[in-house]
Amino acid sequence: MPFSIDPIYILVLAGFVGFEIIKKVTPTLHTPLMSATNAISGISLVGSLVAAGSDHMTGQILGFVAVTAATINVVGGFMITERMLKMFKKKEKKS
Repeated sequence: MPFSIDPIYILVLAGFVGFEIIKKVTPTLHTPLMSATNAISGISLVGSLVAAGSDHMTGQILGFVAVTAATINVVGGFMITERMLKMFKKKEKKS
Protein backbone atom coordinates (compact mmCIF):
# COMPACT_ATOMS: atom_id res chain seq x y z
CA MET A 1 0.00 0.00 0.00
CA PRO A 2 1.74 3.20 -1.13
CA PHE A 3 1.79 6.28 1.07
CA SER A 4 -0.67 8.97 0.03
CA ILE A 5 0.06 12.64 0.58
CA ASP A 6 -3.63 13.64 0.23
CA PRO A 7 -4.40 13.45 3.99
CA ILE A 8 -1.56 15.87 4.69
CA TYR A 9 -2.98 18.38 2.19
CA ILE A 10 -6.41 18.03 3.80
CA LEU A 11 -4.95 18.57 7.29
CA VAL A 12 -3.04 21.70 6.24
CA LEU A 13 -6.03 23.10 4.36
CA ALA A 14 -8.33 22.41 7.34
CA GLY A 15 -5.86 24.22 9.59
CA PHE A 16 -5.85 27.31 7.40
CA VAL A 17 -9.64 27.32 7.01
CA GLY A 18 -10.15 26.84 10.76
CA PHE A 19 -7.75 29.65 11.57
CA GLU A 20 -9.49 32.05 9.20
CA ILE A 21 -12.93 31.17 10.58
CA ILE A 22 -11.91 31.53 14.23
CA LYS A 23 -10.09 34.79 13.53
CA LYS A 24 -13.33 36.42 12.38
CA VAL A 25 -15.43 35.44 15.43
CA THR A 26 -16.60 38.41 17.49
CA PRO A 27 -15.56 38.48 21.18
CA THR A 28 -19.17 38.03 22.37
CA LEU A 29 -19.35 34.67 20.63
CA HIS A 30 -16.09 33.27 22.01
CA THR A 31 -17.64 31.73 25.15
CA PRO A 32 -20.40 29.80 23.31
CA LEU A 33 -17.85 28.77 20.70
CA MET A 34 -15.53 27.44 23.41
CA SER A 35 -18.41 25.47 24.93
CA ALA A 36 -19.16 23.89 21.56
CA THR A 37 -15.52 23.00 20.95
CA ASN A 38 -15.32 21.48 24.44
CA ALA A 39 -18.25 19.23 23.54
CA ILE A 40 -16.55 18.20 20.30
CA SER A 41 -13.31 17.54 22.19
CA GLY A 42 -15.24 15.38 24.63
CA ILE A 43 -16.58 13.31 21.74
CA SER A 44 -13.07 12.92 20.33
CA LEU A 45 -11.89 11.87 23.81
CA VAL A 46 -14.43 9.03 23.82
CA GLY A 47 -13.30 7.97 20.35
CA SER A 48 -9.66 8.04 21.36
CA LEU A 49 -10.44 5.86 24.39
CA VAL A 50 -11.96 3.31 22.03
CA ALA A 51 -8.83 3.44 19.87
CA ALA A 52 -6.59 3.08 22.93
CA GLY A 53 -8.48 -0.07 23.90
CA SER A 54 -7.92 -1.80 20.56
CA ASP A 55 -6.04 -5.05 20.09
CA HIS A 56 -3.42 -3.56 17.77
CA MET A 57 -0.27 -2.06 19.24
CA THR A 58 -0.28 0.83 16.74
CA GLY A 59 -3.89 1.64 17.65
CA GLN A 60 -3.03 1.57 21.34
CA ILE A 61 -0.10 3.96 20.91
CA LEU A 62 -2.02 6.37 18.68
CA GLY A 63 -5.03 6.06 21.00
CA PHE A 64 -2.88 6.97 24.00
CA VAL A 65 -1.50 10.01 22.20
CA ALA A 66 -5.04 10.99 21.17
CA VAL A 67 -6.36 10.54 24.73
CA THR A 68 -3.57 12.76 26.06
CA ALA A 69 -4.13 15.47 23.46
CA ALA A 70 -7.93 15.42 23.82
CA THR A 71 -7.71 15.56 27.62
CA ILE A 72 -5.39 18.57 27.49
CA ASN A 73 -7.77 20.20 25.01
CA VAL A 74 -10.86 19.61 27.15
CA VAL A 75 -9.26 20.75 30.41
CA GLY A 76 -7.70 23.81 28.78
CA GLY A 77 -10.99 24.67 27.09
CA PHE A 78 -12.88 24.57 30.37
CA MET A 79 -10.22 26.70 32.05
CA ILE A 80 -10.44 29.31 29.29
CA THR A 81 -14.25 29.25 29.33
CA GLU A 82 -14.30 29.75 33.10
CA ARG A 83 -11.88 32.64 32.82
CA MET A 84 -13.96 34.27 30.09
CA LEU A 85 -17.17 33.89 32.10
CA LYS A 86 -15.52 35.58 35.10
CA MET A 87 -15.02 38.66 32.93
CA PHE A 88 -18.81 39.03 32.54
CA LYS A 89 -19.65 38.75 36.26
CA LYS A 90 -20.49 41.91 38.15
CA LYS A 91 -17.94 42.96 40.71
CA GLU A 92 -19.25 43.18 44.26
CA LYS A 93 -18.88 46.49 46.05
CA LYS A 94 -17.03 46.41 49.35
CA SER A 95 -18.82 48.35 52.08
